[in-house]
Amino acid sequence: MSAIRQDDFIQSIADGFQYISYYHPLDYITALGKAYEREESPAAKDAIAQILTNSRMCAEGKRPMCQDTGIAVVFLKVGMNVKWDAKMSVTDMVNEGVRRAYNHPDNKLRASVLLDPAGKRTNSKDNTPAVIHYEIVEGDGVEVICAAKGGGSENKSKMVMLNPSDSIVDWVVKTVPMMGAGWCPPGILGIGIGGTPEKAMLLAKESLMAPVDIHELIARGPKTRIEELRLEIMDKVNALGIGAQGLGGLTTVLDVKIMDYPTHAASLPVAMIPNCAATRHVHFHLHGDGPAVLTPPSISEWPDVAWTPNTEKSTRVNLDTLTPEEVASWKPGQTLLLNGKMLTGRDAAHKRIADMLAKGEKLPVDFKNRVIYYVGPVDPVRNEVVGPAGPTTATRMDKFTEMMLAETGLISMVGKAERGPVAIEAIKKHKSAYLMAVGGAAYLVSKAIKESKVVGFADLGMEAIYEFTIQDMPVTVAVDSTGTSVHNTGPKEWQAKIGKIPVAQA
Repeated sequence: MSAIRQDDFIQSIADGFQYISYYHPLDYITALGKAYEREESPAAKDAIAQILTNSRMCAEGKRPMCQDTGIAVVFLKVGMNVKWDAKMSVTDMVNEGVRRAYNHPDNKLRASVLLDPAGKRTNSKDNTPAVIHYEIVEGDGVEVICAAKGGGSENKSKMVMLNPSDSIVDWVVKTVPMMGAGWCPPGILGIGIGGTPEKAMLLAKESLMAPVDIHELIARGPKTRIEELRLEIMDKVNALGIGAQGLGGLTTVLDVKIMDYPTHAASLPVAMIPNCAATRHVHFHLHGDGPAVLTPPSISEWPDVAWTPNTEKSTRVNLDTLTPEEVASWKPGQTLLLNGKMLTGRDAAHKRIADMLAKGEKLPVDFKNRVIYYVGPVDPVRNEVVGPAGPTTATRMDKFTEMMLAETGLISMVGKAERGPVAIEAIKKHKSAYLMAVGGAAYLVSKAIKESKVVGFADLGMEAIYEFTIQDMPVTVAVDSTGTSVHNTGPKEWQAKIGKIPVAQA
């Protein structure tokens, strides 16, 4: 009978979440490296290069690969013969481990968990409580999976109750394009089939914890219906041409994971949860002989890809002298290197700006002819100016876009993924532009930030308004002043090139 000590368990959880903040699973990185070699779309290839370069930098610098360090998810399989040498409950021990991990002084992680979600939405300050899934199994040990899931990918989760005769593949192929690019492809699709609605969702989440191994399945061929589904879904989703960051390309998913469970004769529950480019999970066992030992991967295992700004093909932009006329001249897909001073702001800041304008109150900063970056950075450590500071999903700010462009004098925005019809119409109306930075390259992006200071709404923490001084920050013109979106044109172009799915005529 194993006795799991309280300190060992807490330390293992803390170590696990620190570990996954800066180490990608090697199976994912290997698969992404092969996708980079295959990719024919220049925009997608550049995005993958940024993600791979960022991943290596994080492994070397032990800093988060994404500014969204995720909500803590823990799967526990507890052996029936386990004895706990502890005064705290297992739930409290998990939360204490998460608390220590996210407040680690040498690698502080961003606290994103809000208490009272339908009310005041107050930050818990330490990313607790975790979401914990328990299972009691045979044995005398504890099996642990620690995962950190970012909001961008979690927000794209889907669930449906199909009729038993409906096609699961058809539903997936129809649904994935509706998810947009806010989940930061190339990633992994987790699919749960059967059980009840909540069981299907749990299966989908748990399936994402398995290694990337579809290349092995392709090599040996499918032996079960689930394996056949994995191959068919992967082939058809990649044929959609969505590509890295939704810019169009050959690889949208690196693997499709499926778990199933018996279900009611009248039901076919199906859930789908994507894992983003910041795929983060670690698996270990405890047997009462001390905390988990997590062996760092060798840096030599990373693909030999080193992204640097393309100063020959990209246009340098001085944000301090930027004019509406210059913004209106940018073309879809054009790559820019931003320099100068840029403001930041995301959900909470935009909501407060809207409330202040409605009351006729003066804003803390002047947005006239300024650019705003949708970001919530990680706190800096040691000699950093700012911690990892990659873009957040821009569509959440769509409903504020007309207000910001019409009432504050803002002339451009930077975020990740596509913009919706409401935002695109406002951009077109005001001859503005939306610029896209690569999601999943937060540490790389932060190196372009030379100065950082809070200039408004300091009480909002990571959602405050910062002013960044930046040097050669890479972005792509994703929506130009005419309303043309590369997230519409890119995937259509590559879907036609791949040629496996009929392209609807306009």
